[in-house]
Amino acid sequence: MSRKSKGINAERELIHLFWEHGWAAIRVAGSGSSKYPSPDVLAGNNLRRVAVECKTCHDLKKYFKKKEIHELKEFAALFGAEPWVGIRFDTLEWYFLSIDDLEETDAGYAASLQLVKLKGLIFSEIIG
Repeated sequence: MSRKSKGINAERELIHLFWEHGWAAIRVAGSGSSKYPSPDVLAGNNLRRVAVECKTCHDLKKYFKKKEIHELKEFAALFGAEPWVGIRFDTLEWYFLSIDDLEETDAGYAASLQLVKLKGLIFSEIIG
């Protein structure tokens, strides 16, 4: 399976999770390739809206370009949503990190498995 297909499948999995728990959710096709900032997934209920940049990870650390995080923050501010990074490490459940909790690197940001287990929220916590 290509990396792109793996990412699309993960985004779809997350959409289904939101709908199964009473949240409306959509996948933003072409996110990352538009001239306008857009997250991978938008979800919300009558109380909250979240904009999620989704990543799958085979390794113990996932890296993000500064532009990705900047655009997520920009979109969320304009849309009135909370910006979150959703990461699904192989064989584990979804974890969600506030962009403020990401580790800053020279080239951007990073989230390790250790960091998401320490500071991240699992799906039931993000919708709770």
